[in-house]
Amino acid sequence: MSQTLAIIKPDAVGAGKAGKILAHLENAGFAVKSLRLTVLGSAQAGAFYAVHEGRPFYDELVEFMTSGPVIPMVLESDDAVAKLREEIGATDPAEAADGTIRKLFAESKGRNAIHASDSDENAASEIAFFFSGHERLRG
Repeated sequence: MSQTLAIIKPDAVGAGKAGKILAHLENAGFAVKSLRLTVLGSAQAGAFYAVHEGRPFYDELVEFMTSGPVIPMVLESDDAVAKLREEIGATDPAEAADGTIRKLFAESKGRNAIHASDSDENAASEIAFFFSGHERLRG
């Protein structure tokens, strides 16, 4: 078993889609090991997305991620990172496969409902960003 981070983004939380997304993830075989509802400040969102700093979409991304509540969560399954990336679908919901989270729940490429870690290394770092060790369930 491995773990990854997902964040239900402000667009999906605000539209009342968080429960459906969470159910989709559980039905796909993920176990929720930690979860919280929070609002990111600009500094926190900027630090989380620092890898994108300097790119044309960075400021818009930080503004979007601070526009309302988000739900970061630690998910566990076999090959969690790859499995979650498959379940969420392409960044642009118009290009996402049928049945994926973004095809079902995203509004647009920029308002795409969910974040998912893209590697095991980033998953570990992103999980630590939101959850201390005692907040994460194991096994």
